[in-house]
Amino acid sequence: MKLRMNYRSANPDAFKTLLALEQAAQKSGLDHKLYEIIKLRASQINGCSFCADMHSKDLLSIGESVDRLLLLPMWREVPIYSDEERAVIELTEHVTKLSEAGVPAEVYERVRKHFDEKQFVDLILAITTINAWNRIAVATGMFPGCFD
Repeated sequence: MKLRMNYRSANPDAFKTLLALEQAAQKSGLDHKLYEIIKLRASQINGCSFCADMHSKDLLSIGESVDRLLLLPMWREVPIYSDEERAVIELTEHVTKLSEAGVPAEVYERVRKHFDEKQFVDLILAITTINAWNRIAVATGMFPGCFD
């Protein structure tokens, strides 16, 4: 594997812009573990090994179980996620794969059972932010350890 380019040095302003988005998402008040689950699930869908590696390790470091990490892609088939988490994971999948079906009304309603309007926007910001990171990482050939 070879890193195509270091986007951070190639375009520092783009990196700063992404960091500003990340900071806004982090300051939104979303539960930290839930935010990391969003990041991991979107990274899995997008095939971003760099981000999937990072967010798996981040989740482990804050006490997430290995079972919940390994079974995240099969969240519909296992009873280890709360209704709130399920709603957010489903929203993450729909927003990440927006062109396939948009965000169906029933998905929106499931999320709104647990989150108010501001929090819904916070979730969309978090999902959008990790998708931006994923797209840059995949397009520039990033992989776990590429900056070591």
